[in-house]
Amino acid sequence: MNDIKSAIAKNITELRQAKNMTQLELAEHLNYSDKAVSKWERAESMPDVTVLAQIAELFGVTLDYLIHEEHTQDALPAAEKKPAPPRYNRPVIMGLSIMLVCLLGLFAYVMVRILAQNWGYAWLCFVYTLPVALIVWLVFNSIWFVKRRNYLIVSLLMWACLACIQMSFLPAGINICLIYLLGLLGQIIIVMWSRIKKQPE
Repeated sequence: MNDIKSAIAKNITELRQAKNMTQLELAEHLNYSDKAVSKWERAESMPDVTVLAQIAELFGVTLDYLIHEEHTQDALPAAEKKPAPPRYNRPVIMGLSIMLVCLLGLFAYVMVRILAQNWGYAWLCFVYTLPVALIVWLVFNSIWFVKRRNYLIVSLLMWACLACIQMSFLPAGINICLIYLLGLLGQIIIVMWSRIKKQPE
């Protein structure tokens, strides 16, 4: 059993490092804590068979590969057989997408100023741009980056949406600041949601 445990520990570590993943990133993929992944890699504990199957699928190997220390050339994962394709600069792509949203907000502001020069609430275009930019950030972060950051982005998105609702009533002379009380309850829900984590058996 110890031989299998040490083989699994060695293989998980090598596969993770070959993919340039941190223990936290692997844990996020598996919905486990990074402490559990650290224990697996130190051979202090062993993931159950369903998690091993997830790990094998994630790294493109077989279960047999994970439990054996020696591997034939045919058993090597695809990542080790051929060089990885070039990776695009993901933060730059995300930043560019957010900037495009801001550009659309600026365009809307300019058009409102031209078409309705006497309307003093053209700045609302920038307020409405903020939730859209946060949604773009949330999408890219969910696909490419650390998923635990999503809780922060969702919090910012909630407060931005509440601000949009409140400020949308200002041109009518109505101030609904009490709407932010919903944000307090929403923030508590988001914090509790962030504490939900699958515990290792």
